[in-house]
Amino acid sequence: MSAPRLAATSALVGITAQPQRPLRRLPSQAAIALLLALLAVLAWSSVAVPRIEARQVAAEQAEQTGAAIGDFALYALIHERVAAGEGYYSVAMDAQRAHNYPTRPFVTVRLPTLAWTNALLGPAMVRNLEMLLLLGVAGAFFVRMRASLGLPQAAGGAVLILLAGAAVMAEQAPSIHELAAGLLLSLAFVLYRADRLWPSLLAAALALAVRELALPFVLLWLAFAAWEKRWREAAAVGAVLALFAAGLAAHYLAVVAHGLPTDQASPGWQALVGPALPLYALARMSGLTLLPLWLAGPLGVLPLLGWAGLGGRTGWFALLWSAGFFLAMALFARTENFYWVLTVLPLYLAGFALVPRALGDLLAAATGRV
Repeated sequence: MSAPRLAATSALVGITAQPQRPLRRLPSQAAIALLLALLAVLAWSSVAVPRIEARQVAAEQAEQTGAAIGDFALYALIHERVAAGEGYYSVAMDAQRAHNYPTRPFVTVRLPTLAWTNALLGPAMVRNLEMLLLLGVAGAFFVRMRASLGLPQAAGGAVLILLAGAAVMAEQAPSIHELAAGLLLSLAFVLYRADRLWPSLLAAALALAVRELALPFVLLWLAFAAWEKRWREAAAVGAVLALFAAGLAAHYLAVVAHGLPTDQASPGWQALVGPALPLYALARMSGLTLLPLWLAGPLGVLPLLGWAGLGGRTGWFALLWSAGFFLAMALFARTENFYWVLTVLPLYLAGFALVPRALGDLLAAATGRV
């Protein structure tokens, strides 16, 4: 292998192997460019995010004048009927038809796992379990990050996780698939240990069983394991993906078996709303909802800087997972799908606790004071 190619390969491997704080190693001009780009994005988001609110208000008004009852209310209704003893697929298809929801393609019908869990345990117990999951994510984050970040930042991140999980208090929280999946993925992230994989794998598998939007997290995990040549870990993640594929195939067959020729098809997910949508979603579905949109929008950007400044596998995984999901939302989600952002919560907003150090490193690199 040539020297330049060897150097490039070493640099790429170093993305996950390097210790913390990569922003300190940026060349001065790159750090200045990143600071200017950050300021531009913050200014843009303060204007762009409030505009999404107008679209969402219009969509909600259209729902009130039509047969649709809103996604959360629909899933709560389905779960109630399943708990009363009706079959999931017949209920889901009937309810979606009755309220002007599409049933084609098959992914428009949610996986049955959360409905069955609500039927078995009851919504109150499901809510209690979600609260315990939120506390578990916050506690595990503190334990994992205390040594590398220090007590103040680790504690701050744990508090931010609790604030980011405010949706567990919503009346319909037990019926929100993305909320449960996001809690489980966040738990999988903070429990990850290369020498003890099963707790993280179990949490990720449960997230996949609740909502297929958890798939990017698991695929990214597989990519990290393969890139770093951890073949045992890659095989374990691959086994989880194989189980998910089997479950999804069974779900497809069940939906098709209950379908009718007259079933409505989805209008598609190529909405191209843009990057303001995930920032608006963060403002609506987390503790940022207490702030005006012109402020909440820019604040939703900053955790990306925090995770980028952390570095190592932890920082790069969190950055690629959240940024990649936001990109997918910007490209494919419709305005009324804003709640998809729950899939990256509550962990994402813990990046706020990392922002001061990241910003300090960036300023130091820009001024050559490293």
